[in-house]
Amino acid sequence: MLAGISRFLTRRRPPFPLAATASAAAAAMSLSSTAGNVSARPISPDTTRVAWVGTGVMGQSMAGHLLSAGYALTVFNRTASKTQGLVSRGASLADSPRAAAAAADVIFLMVGFPSDVRSTALDPSTGALSGLAPGGILVDMTTSDPTLAAEIAAAAAAAGCSAVDAPVSGGDRGARNAALSIFAGGEAAVVDRLAPLFKLVGNALYMGGPGAGQRAKLGNQIAIASTMVGLVEGMVYAHKAGLDVAKWLEAISTGAAGSKSLELYGKRILDRDMAAGFYVRHFVKDLGICLSECQAMGLSLPGLALAQQLYVSLMAHGEGGLGTQAIILAVERLNNTSLEKKGE
Repeated sequence: MLAGISRFLTRRRPPFPLAATASAAAAAMSLSSTAGNVSARPISPDTTRVAWVGTGVMGQSMAGHLLSAGYALTVFNRTASKTQGLVSRGASLADSPRAAAAAADVIFLMVGFPSDVRSTALDPSTGALSGLAPGGILVDMTTSDPTLAAEIAAAAAAAGCSAVDAPVSGGDRGARNAALSIFAGGEAAVVDRLAPLFKLVGNALYMGGPGAGQRAKLGNQIAIASTMVGLVEGMVYAHKAGLDVAKWLEAISTGAAGSKSLELYGKRILDRDMAAGFYVRHFVKDLGICLSECQAMGLSLPGLALAQQLYVSLMAHGEGGLGTQAIILAVERLNNTSLEKKGE
C-alpha cells in the first residue's frame, strides 16, 4: 500500500489532492502499526476482545468460561436463541461472523461441518476473515478437514492475520468442566500466545503446522470409535451371559479394559440416557473425514470402517440427534436384544 502511495506522489499530475494523498499514507501507516500492536500485545481480559461463533452443546460452555474470566465477549449463532444464556451474562450479540470478528482480536469457531467452517470463516460477505483486523487470530475448534484448515491459514496470512486449527476432545462434560484436550495446529508462536485463552477451556498441546491439529483429532476419533464398539459389544455379551451389567462395568473399570468411554458412557447406556454430549451426526461426519484421509494415504483401518457403518445405521433410523453412546442401539438391533429386557 505504501509503495502505491509513493507512486501517486511522484506522478506529475496526481489523481488526488496532495493533502488527501498524505492523509491516505498516514492511514496506511496507522493500519500497519495497529496490526503490529495487536499481535504484540499479551492476551488478557484488559487487552484482548474475544468473539465466539457457535454456541451449541459445547460452544456455550466454552465461551462461558471466557466470559467468566472477564473477557469482553461477542457471540454469534445461526439460531440466535442459543446465545441468550451468554448475552444475559453480558456478552454482545453480533448478526454475522464478520460482525463478530470486527469486534474482536481473537475469534473462535465451534460449528458443525466443514461446509459450515468454510462459510463461517471464508465467505467474502459474511465470513469472519472479512471482518477480522490485521493482526487478529481465528481459532477453529470444530473437528474439520485438515486441508481446509491449511486453506484457512493461508487466507488468514494473506489478510495479515493468523489462523489456528484447535479441535477438542472431551464432550459436553469436558466443556462444562474446562477439561478438554485441545489439539493445536498452526504457527507455534501463535499457539503459545493463545495459552491464556486455551487454559480456560482445557489443556492445549501443539501438534505441528496448519492442519496438524485436525489430523491429531481425527486420530483421536479413530481410537474412540473402536473403543465404543468394544464397550457396547462387551455390555451386550455380559447381558446375554446373564451377568449384572452394572457390576460387570464396575469390575472391568479398574482393569485393562477401563477407558474414558466406559467412564463417560457406561452408566448413561445402562440408564438409557441417549442425550447428546456429542451428536451421532457429527461423529459420522468425523469418521467420514477419517476414512477419506485413510483412502488418500492408502491406509486400511477395518475397525474404523466397522464403527462408521454402525453409526451410519443410527442415521438411517433417524437417530443422528442422539449421543454417540447410542451405538448400543445398533448392536442391540443386530442381536435382537436389549439391555432393558430382563430374564432373557
